[in-house]
Amino acid sequence: MSVSLSVSAPACGGLLALVAAGILWGTGGLLGALVQDRTGLAPIAVAAYRLGVGGAILVLVSLLVHRGIPRGRAAWHRIGAVGALAAIFQACYFAAIAASSVVLATLVTIGAAPVVVALFDHVTGRRPVDRRRGATLFLAVTGLAILVGVPTTGAAGLIAGAALSLIAATAFAAVTIVTARPVPDLDAVTATGYGFLGGAALLTLPAAGTGLTITPAPATLLAVVALGLAPTAVAYALFFHGLPAAGAATAAVLTLLEPLTATVLAVIVLGERLTPVAWTGAGLLAIALVLTATTTAREPVTADAGDR
Repeated sequence: MSVSLSVSAPACGGLLALVAAGILWGTGGLLGALVQDRTGLAPIAVAAYRLGVGGAILVLVSLLVHRGIPRGRAAWHRIGAVGALAAIFQACYFAAIAASSVVLATLVTIGAAPVVVALFDHVTGRRPVDRRRGATLFLAVTGLAILVGVPTTGAAGLIAGAALSLIAATAFAAVTIVTARPVPDLDAVTATGYGFLGGAALLTLPAAGTGLTITPAPATLLAVVALGLAPTAVAYALFFHGLPAAGAATAAVLTLLEPLTATVLAVIVLGERLTPVAWTGAGLLAIALVLTATTTAREPVTADAGDR
């Protein structure tokens, strides 16, 4: 037996956490570029540092609040899944950039992830895609495509970049689907922390071939910590915290806040100028995000009476 509940505090809190995560992810491009500029590291090495530092921060927080080391097979299965999928996502995303371009990798990876989640939910019957949801998703992806632009890559690079980006998108969609269902006695901070440490370990081997050594200057270390803190530790902890309440489909669409925030920061901080076409894409993307958030807030939350 199930009961229909009106807008709940957990659902609203989940939406706010996802919005905050998307905004913080938008700072990752600037901070990642800063780390690369100061260290000379290859992108995959930056990704390894990002996961390692972010994971270490979250594990430290978990230990400081006396949550202890996770116990139980279910907890470590979840941590292993988070680590493996995070490593696959980061490695394939940066490989896609190297094979093609930032434009193609961003467009396919970020644009395809919510589509993969929506298709999975529709096929499994978890959350069918109705006309409103389909139209909102189409509006979001179209806005992203207009904002990012059309890739100008050769045929070989286009195929390789698209394939790698789809793998990255699928990995991100998978971690979104997997972590939407909480594990008893395993909070988002602890799961993300240990998972990211595992992901960093998996990236260390391929990253070592490009070099992992950095000069321990204060400014350099500050940049690395900032990258591991804001768009990694805090952002992903918020994302995984908000997932169970808002749902995987909503969370996947709200990740599109990342390119929108990055665009706004580029205009404000770097003084970049957008064309009217790009502004149109940004507007469409913003409308889709607002529709997603408001639709989720109005939807009833179904709870099983036996769990109450």
